[in-house]
Amino acid sequence: MGRITYAFQEFDKSRHVRARIIDKDISHKHSREVAFAIKGMSLEKSREFLERVLMEEIAVPYRRYNNEVAHRSNIRDGFFAGRFPKKVTKEFLRLLDNLESNAEYKGMDLDRLKIVSAVVHKARKLKRFMPRAMGRSTPKIDTLVHVELVAQEIR
Repeated sequence: MGRITYAFQEFDKSRHVRARIIDKDISHKHSREVAFAIKGMSLEKSREFLERVLMEEIAVPYRRYNNEVAHRSNIRDGFFAGRFPKKVTKEFLRLLDNLESNAEYKGMDLDRLKIVSAVVHKARKLKRFMPRAMGRSTPKIDTLVHVELVAQEIR
């Protein structure tokens, strides 16, 4: 397995903190939309947003992958299609916990942290077969996901 690096290039150890998830079995499309939704938010606002998504109070706006996605009345930013991706939201909340603990370890002020980079990459594929009738089988391919968050301390 090759070395996995971060996509964020202007990393400064004194101002930035980062965290990532590698090879997670979550939807790439849902992950991308959640990452776009929380990018630019503070840690506190992003955590509140994700918890409200889990309680189905506010939907995640779907910008690219919005074919046959229902419209929601509680979406901001001018987008109307949205969903409540619970599995992805739980993983992003765990990643925010990790990012927060990394920032505490570095001695950063958690109230001044802002997410400056939220990147989702497709990882390797799990190829399996599902048995079917008459001795046949159907391929079942799951794509794993890498997610990385970088936050910056705003002065």
